[in-house]
Amino acid sequence: MTSNTTATLFADGFSAVRGYADRTAKEWRSLTPATFKTETLSGLTVALALVPEAVAFALVANVNPLVGLYAAFIVGLITALFGGRPGMISGATGALAVVMVELVSSHGVEYLFATVVLMGLIQLGAGLMRWGKFIRMVPYPVMLGFVNGLAIVIGLAQLEQFQVSDGAGGHEWMSGTALYLSLGLVALTMAIIWGLPKVTRIIPAPLAAIGVVAGLVIGFDLPVPRVGDLASIKGGLPPFHIPGVPFDLETLGIILPYAVILAAIGLIESLLTLNLVGEIKGEKGGASQECVAQGAANVVTGFFGGMGGCAMIGQSMINVKSGGRTRVSGTLAALFLLAFILFASGPIEQIPLAALVGVMFMVVIGTFAWKSVQILARVPKSDALVILAVTVVTVMEDLAVAVVVGIVISALVFAWKQATHMHIARTEEEDDAKVYYVAGPLFFGSTQSFGDLFHPKDDPQHVVIDFKQARVADHSGLAAIDALAGRYAARGKDLRLRHLSPDCRRLLTTAGQLIDTLPDDPDYPVAADYRVRTGRTDTGH
Repeated sequence: MTSNTTATLFADGFSAVRGYADRTAKEWRSLTPATFKTETLSGLTVALALVPEAVAFALVANVNPLVGLYAAFIVGLITALFGGRPGMISGATGALAVVMVELVSSHGVEYLFATVVLMGLIQLGAGLMRWGKFIRMVPYPVMLGFVNGLAIVIGLAQLEQFQVSDGAGGHEWMSGTALYLSLGLVALTMAIIWGLPKVTRIIPAPLAAIGVVAGLVIGFDLPVPRVGDLASIKGGLPPFHIPGVPFDLETLGIILPYAVILAAIGLIESLLTLNLVGEIKGEKGGASQECVAQGAANVVTGFFGGMGGCAMIGQSMINVKSGGRTRVSGTLAALFLLAFILFASGPIEQIPLAALVGVMFMVVIGTFAWKSVQILARVPKSDALVILAVTVVTVMEDLAVAVVVGIVISALVFAWKQATHMHIARTEEEDDAKVYYVAGPLFFGSTQSFGDLFHPKDDPQHVVIDFKQARVADHSGLAAIDALAGRYAARGKDLRLRHLSPDCRRLLTTAGQLIDTLPDDPDYPVAADYRVRTGRTDTGH
């Protein structure tokens, strides 16, 4: 790395830190007693909803519940303070837990902690390389499929709360009085969340609903499952702990594949949640900063006995819709969670699961993009296919696979449509020559149709092809031009090429000597993204 490059990186880093400090200071100055109260109550609501989620995901990953709670606290705190979008909530998630379970079962929890550290380092690297910007490549139909699939996953996950132990190490569905009481409490919770905002907004509706339902259950000692039935949440401060694994290549070979998968899933879910929260709040940017914050959070979590995590769309929706708009709500949510672990495990364990299920069901209703169902018949069939495919794959597999499937389908559809846009706009006779004016993008998908536009056998002795309305996008396009020049040369005919960019002229081989250089030639790079770095121009993605 050159000294100029190093200086540029340091300058960019200093500028980013200064910008973050300015924005954060502005947020704190803008707080009033009323907004601080709203942020505090919103954070408390989120913390209450985080407890059963973190415990459940820890059990899915086959680790101690405190491992999930510590992850929710540490990841939630660091990303709330330094993440790319104030108001987002992060913690232990099911998308990561299902990947972790195989690692824990095969190698033990210490290998999980080492994997989480490596996962965080990978995410840090992605943030420092500013790869977060590529989230803009995710098409809108993929976003719709993402929120729909995740809403369904969140809803299905709540059904597990209607299961009880069968006494033989397994689970069975509730029945009788416990089932009817639980369903009634869920309905009551949802009704309060729906109706309370129409009367008052002094207290966030989810928090009020949890309080009312918990009061009924505790006051009348109703026989329904409570948070404490999942596991005890009592514990101390998370201890610093270096993962107890051999530091050698064999260990790296074990944890690296898991770390890469976890890092990818974590960043994809976090960045898509960032976009979703950004749409609600009317904010943009922050993708690379979110990558750095997620990476730093997971590195720290791995050294403090946590299972790692990423952004949580359900809790983020609870926070934003309860009035949480700044870093205060997310920070307080993490601190409340730690307080529950240290000082208030008893009361929190008495909260009925039905109340928290009702809150999450309302999140599902609010998260699902209902308009996508209405527009399925009106949007292009390819977009409808992407929405449905991403939704189904998210439910059946996982988010990362679903997003990749959606992007691949969208890219193939786009390439196919663009391939049909290469055409001859018009032809003219000029100085005893036939002039073809071609239009459209010339790239790997349109080379076949480009070649079929011309018939050297039937053309006159002098032929001119004008590319002023065309765009050569990649090396396949250049090869197609070279091949066409060879076809005309084989028949001894004079072919001239006009209005090709300097890059095209430089890269063409067979047809290079056939190009007419004109004053109004276009100047664009061929399949390149020009950036100025350290005083020179580099090409390449």
